[in-house]
Amino acid sequence: MCGLLGLVCASENDAVKARDAVGRALRCQRHRGPDETDTWADGEVVYGFNRLAFIDLERSHQPLTWGPPEAPTRYTLNFNGEIYNYRELREELAREHGATFATEGDGEAIVAAYHYLGPDAVRRLRGMFAFLIWDAERRVVFGARDPFGIKPLFYAQGPGGIAFSSEKKSLLELSDVLGVPQELDRTALQHYLVLQYVPEPATLHADVRRIESGTSFTVAPGGQLSTERYFVPEFAARPVPDAAGAEALHREIADVLRDSVAKHMVSDPDITVGAFLSGGIDSTAIAALAKERNPNLITFTTGFEREGYSEVDVAAESAEAIGVEHVVRTVSVEEMMEALPLIVWYLDDPVADPALVPLWFIAREARKRVKAVLSGEGSDELFGGYTIYREPLSLAPFEKVPGSVRRLLGKVSTRIPEGTRGKDLLRRGALPLEERYYGNARIFRDDQLRGVLRTFTEGVGHRDVTDRWYRESVGWDPVARMQHVDLFTWLRGDILVKADKMTMANSLELRVPFLDPEVFRVASRIPLEQKITKETTKYALRRALDGIVPAHVLNRRKLGFPVPIRLWLRDEMYDWARGIIADSKTDELLDKKAVRALLDEHRAGTLDHSRRLWALLVFMIWHGIFVEHRITPEVPEPQYPVHV
Repeated sequence: MCGLLGLVCASENDAVKARDAVGRALRCQRHRGPDETDTWADGEVVYGFNRLAFIDLERSHQPLTWGPPEAPTRYTLNFNGEIYNYRELREELAREHGATFATEGDGEAIVAAYHYLGPDAVRRLRGMFAFLIWDAERRVVFGARDPFGIKPLFYAQGPGGIAFSSEKKSLLELSDVLGVPQELDRTALQHYLVLQYVPEPATLHADVRRIESGTSFTVAPGGQLSTERYFVPEFAARPVPDAAGAEALHREIADVLRDSVAKHMVSDPDITVGAFLSGGIDSTAIAALAKERNPNLITFTTGFEREGYSEVDVAAESAEAIGVEHVVRTVSVEEMMEALPLIVWYLDDPVADPALVPLWFIAREARKRVKAVLSGEGSDELFGGYTIYREPLSLAPFEKVPGSVRRLLGKVSTRIPEGTRGKDLLRRGALPLEERYYGNARIFRDDQLRGVLRTFTEGVGHRDVTDRWYRESVGWDPVARMQHVDLFTWLRGDILVKADKMTMANSLELRVPFLDPEVFRVASRIPLEQKITKETTKYALRRALDGIVPAHVLNRRKLGFPVPIRLWLRDEMYDWARGIIADSKTDELLDKKAVRALLDEHRAGTLDHSRRLWALLVFMIWHGIFVEHRITPEVPEPQYPVHV
C-alpha cells in the first residue's frame, strides 16, 4: 500500500522541468507511504513513490525495475496495492515461462505476468491495485486499476504530457508543468449535491479525471490515453436451489470467504494485521475468520456518547464472543468540528458521508497498534445487504397498475405536503426502476436543488451516471440491477473512497476480503430468493455464517458507524455551521441565504435537512481549501514506525 506518481511527458525537456515539481507532489501524499520515498526517470518518463512496506521489506523497493534475462532492465513498475495470489502467480510464471525473480515481493509478479501474458495479465491478479509499467523497449506505459476500484488512480493531461497519481492534490501541484487549469467542474458539483459523492470518472476539477475501476490503459510520450475495461461483472443468478442445493451454496460462500480472508492477511512476519469491528454481520464475519488465522487479532471500533448512535456495546460483545483484544475510540462533537477541514484535505474531493469522520479517528487509533486492518466493505453490494434492495418487494403492487394510472399517482404525490407518511412511497412507486434508483444516498431532489445551486443546469441528472450501468443489466431481476448500479456508483464513489482516504491519511492499510474476484464469482450466482426476503437481507450470507459469527449478530441490521449530525446541527454544531456558511466564498455557486434558511428550518425541527446541510458544509470547506486557498489545515508529518 503506497502512493504512486507517474509522468509521461511530451518531451525529455518537459520531463527535466517536471522533476522539481515531482518532489512537491510527492510530499502531498507522504501519508500514503512514510517508510520510503524515491524517484526515477527515463527520458520522457518520471516516477515518484511513497512506500508503506508490507512484503519483502528489505528488497522490494519502488520504483521497481525487472526484465527477462535478455533484457533485465526493460520494465519499471510503480505500484500501489497488494496482490494476494502473487506467490502462486510467481510459481506459475517460473514453471511455465522460466521467469526469474530477484525479490520475494508481489511487484515482480505483476511485471513478469505482463511480460509473458500481455495485457490479459491483469485478469490474473487477485488483489487491490493501481499500477504503471514503463516498457523501455516499446516506449509505452501500460497500467491498470483493480476490478472494484479499491485503490484510486487520478490523471490529468495537458500540453506538457499526462500524469497519474494516487492523490488528486499531487496532480494539482503539477498543473503548471502539464499546462492544465484548475477549473471547477460545475456538472460534477451538481451530481455531488444529488449523490453525496462525485461519480467516476469525474472529479470536482474539470481537467483531473479518474481511471475507472476494472480498467487498463496504455499511453506513449506525446500520445493520447487509450483505455479498455477488462472487468465486466455480471450477476448471473442460478435457478432457485432445493434444500440440498441451498446448503451447498451456503458452504461455498463460507469456504470462499475463509480463503479470501486468509489471503488478505498476507504480510511480512513483522507486520501486524488487525480488523475493524462494528455491530454488523460483515465486519464481525471478517474478524471471526481472521481470528482463525491469528489468535492474537486486535479489533477496533468507534462510537459517540449519544444513545442510539453507537455500536460500541454490540461490537464489544462480539469481540468477547470471538475472543479478540478490542480497542474502542469515542469521538466527541468538538473533535468532529475541529478535524473536518483536515479530513476534507485528505479526501481530495468532497464526500458528504458523515461516517468517514469517525472512520478517520478509529484509523488513527488503530495505527498505534497495527499497520493494516481488514474490513467488511463490499458485502452489501455483492450479497444484497441494503434495506432498499427490498423495495422491489414493497413496490410490486405498483407493477400491476397501468402506466397511465402510475403517472397519475406520481402527480398526486406532488400535492402531498413534505414529511407526510406515504408521500415518498407513492412517488417512487409511480416511477420505473431506472428513474427511482440511483444509489443509497439521495441528497437533493431537483426541485430542492434549484433553490440552492445558482449554477443548476436543467437536464443534468442521475441518469447521466446510471444509464450506462442499467443498459448492461437489461433482463436481470431488479435487485441484481440495483446491485450492479451500486458497484459502479455508491461503492466506488463513497464506500471505497472514504475507506481508502481515511485509513491512508493515517498510513494504515485497509483490506477488504469481500471485494475479491473469487468471492464475487460465488456471490454473482446467488438467486434473488437467497438474497432478499420479506424478513431480511443477505439471506444466503447469513445462513453461510451461522456458526461463524456470534448469534446476537447473525440477524442484526448493520448500522456501520452512525453519526448524530441530525441532532448536532440543531444544537452543538449550529453556530459552527453558520460560521462556515458566512465565511465561504461560494456566492457565485450557492445561494447562501437559502442555505442559512435550511439550517434554521432544520434547527426549528420543521424538517430534517441534516444530510443536505452536511453536503453543503463539506463542499464549502473543500472550496475554502482547494479553490479559495483560505483554509490551510495543519497536516501532521507521519511519524509511524515501519514495523508495529
